[in-house]
Amino acid sequence: MNERILKREKLAEFGEICRKQGKRLIFTNGVFDLMHVGHVRCLSDARNMGDLLVVGVNSDSSTRKLKGTLRPLMPEQDRAEMLLSLRCVDYVTIFEEISADETLTLLKPALYVKGGDYTLSNLSESKPGAKPLMEEKTVKSYGGEIELIPYIKGYSTTELIEKILTVFHAK
Repeated sequence: MNERILKREKLAEFGEICRKQGKRLIFTNGVFDLMHVGHVRCLSDARNMGDLLVVGVNSDSSTRKLKGTLRPLMPEQDRAEMLLSLRCVDYVTIFEEISADETLTLLKPALYVKGGDYTLSNLSESKPGAKPLMEEKTVKSYGGEIELIPYIKGYSTTELIEKILTVFHAK
């Protein structure tokens, strides 16, 4: 197994070491089932906000709970390996839960970064249709910060899958 894939039982220790070294630890998460430029831009922007970027990847079972039985398209280890091939990603961890709350509680990153298709509770009226950020309370409980990166319209895995189905169905 790749040493840059952090096991759950090592997250708290890893986060503590980073803080003691004075490193600004950044965390983001998602399914990352079909990589696209929206993912790459979000990850690159997140990495530029600190010293180390840890990416949480939803496990295969949590992806099915979130996205349905037809997903993921690729197994969790493949998704983790693809993410690690990006220069901006320092470490990956795979988590079983639907939300990243438990991972955040263990790692305690200085900054939690999500795409702009999410919203904070105090912004819910200004972003119609945005999904509430489930992990907001957890991040605030240990004194972390949250940054929402602007959503890039037209770059979503669901839209990409729909386009592929349309193109190949037409043939």
